[in-house]
Amino acid sequence: MLKPLTITLLLLCCIPSMVLAQDNDFGLGIILGEPTGISAKLWLSRKSAVDGAIAWSFVDTDHLHLHGDYLWHNYDIIDIAEGKFPIYYGIGARIRFENKSGHTAHSTKNKSRFGVRGVIGIEYIFATAPFDLFFELAPIMDLIPGSDFSLSAALGFRYFF
Repeated sequence: MLKPLTITLLLLCCIPSMVLAQDNDFGLGIILGEPTGISAKLWLSRKSAVDGAIAWSFVDTDHLHLHGDYLWHNYDIIDIAEGKFPIYYGIGARIRFENKSGHTAHSTKNKSRFGVRGVIGIEYIFATAPFDLFFELAPIMDLIPGSDFSLSAALGFRYFF
């Protein structure tokens, strides 16, 4: 199995090619919450996008969190004078790589998980600057190695290239 650091490096190597292929449709920034890390978003149309994050936990420093979502945006709920303020929702997946130390110095117990992730959020898109701010809630249903439910919440911002 690939180590979390190897996967992170592979994903980061893909970012320059995505940036060069887009015209202000690709954003990269920070996601703050539990977990906290790097956030990316790629607009596919005016109302749809994909997003993802590579993040680490500050509560349990032994795990790396990767998620990706397909998002739909609704601009009709909140009307503002300047910028855009859509509500978004979507579905995706989350992988959490976690190693717990065992009783001996060389033993580890793999507690990695894979789950389905729903997301609902609100985003402010600036009218005159290539930034966005967002807040989202994401219920997660882990499926592998067993079923478990958790909830993630995050605040973040991204710069669009």
